[in-house]
Amino acid sequence: MSLTRRQVSSAALAAVPLVRKSRRESRTLYIAGDSTAAQKYADAAPETGWGMALPFFLRKAVRVANHAVNGRSSKSFVDEGRLDTILAEIRRGDLLLIQFAHNDEKATDPARYTEPWTTYQEYLRLCVEGARARGARPVLATPVERRRFDADGDARPTHGDYPAAMRALAAKEGVALLDIEALSLALWQRLGAEELLRTRVLARSAVVRLDEDVPASWITWPPAPAS
Repeated sequence: MSLTRRQVSSAALAAVPLVRKSRRESRTLYIAGDSTAAQKYADAAPETGWGMALPFFLRKAVRVANHAVNGRSSKSFVDEGRLDTILAEIRRGDLLLIQFAHNDEKATDPARYTEPWTTYQEYLRLCVEGARARGARPVLATPVERRRFDADGDARPTHGDYPAAMRALAAKEGVALLDIEALSLALWQRLGAEELLRTRVLARSAVVRLDEDVPASWITWPPAPAS
C-alpha cells in the first residue's frame, strides 16, 4: 500500500484516542495490525505504514510500540502469539489500538480468514478483553480503505461487512472506535484532519504539528532484520 505523505499523516492522526492523564505521566500506545500500519524496511521504500508516521504527531510522553506485521489477520496475529507478546508488556494506562480486516477477508486462506460476524469479532474480542484485563484501554479502528474508484471516479468501499462488524462489536462492548474506513474513504475524495479534534478523538494538548506534512527526511526505512 503506497501513500502520499499527506495521506499517511491523516491515517496516522486517527490512531490516538483521548486519555485523561497527567502530562508528565508517560504511556505506551501499542499497535496490533497488518501491513497498513506496519514498519516498512529499505526494500519496500517509499511504502509507509501509518504507524511509522504516528510518533511525529505525538508528544514524547506517548511512546508508540508498533507490533503490526505485514499479511496478518486478526486470527493469524493471535495464533502466532503476537497478541500474547503485547499483553506480556502492556501496563495500566497504556493503549492498545487494534486494526484488522484486509487479510481477514482472504476466504481461500484458512490460516487468516475470519467471518465478519463470528470469528472476526471473536478474535477482536480477545484483543479487547486482554487489554482491559491488564488495565489498558483498547481502541478498535476500522480498516484503512483501498484506493478503488467506480466508473464515475467516486471512491468505493471494498471491505464488505468487516467495518460494520467492528462497529457493532465496539458498540456492544463499549470500546472506543476510530472509523478509519469511513474517514479514509472520504480522504480519497477529500479529508480534513481537523475532524479528529472536532469529534474529541484527540485532545489538542496531546498532539503536535497538525498543520505540517511529515518531512520525507523524517521517515526512515532501515534494513530488514535478519530472520
